[in-house]
Amino acid sequence: MSGSGSGATRVILPITDPYVAHHGSLGSFATVYVSHLPDVEVIVARLRAVPGVELVLSREDACRQFELPADRIGDVVICADRETVVGTRPADHDLSVLQAPLRSHGGLAEREVPMLCNQPLPAGEPPGRLRNFDAFWIGLNRTWPLPPLR
Repeated sequence: MSGSGSGATRVILPITDPYVAHHGSLGSFATVYVSHLPDVEVIVARLRAVPGVELVLSREDACRQFELPADRIGDVVICADRETVVGTRPADHDLSVLQAPLRSHGGLAEREVPMLCNQPLPAGEPPGRLRNFDAFWIGLNRTWPLPPLR
């Protein structure tokens, strides 16, 4: 594989941030930029065989399945299973700072987001099926003002 070796890929973990109290900068979603695009199929096949990996897709397949913008993700998308998190190197993930059980974000097991509203939503709004990012829109546009107290 011409893309193997140091510097052949760059892994982006969107959850990586300074707020590591619950997730240690580990997550269930990663996107990979590959330096040699013909290697994408080989990398996808190899990653599908890794224990703990639930789903591996090319950019095109991930964009179609998850409605992602192609210009904002890598060549490969990885989702870990419910019991697995992904990271970069052990030195980059200090789990000694965890103050609670390790949590994860971004995988298929975390897709369902409960949404409670203080009043019924108007029929047909928002149009189509609800997705997790619709919670912000609904909260701002359809649950305010609060109904009067009785």
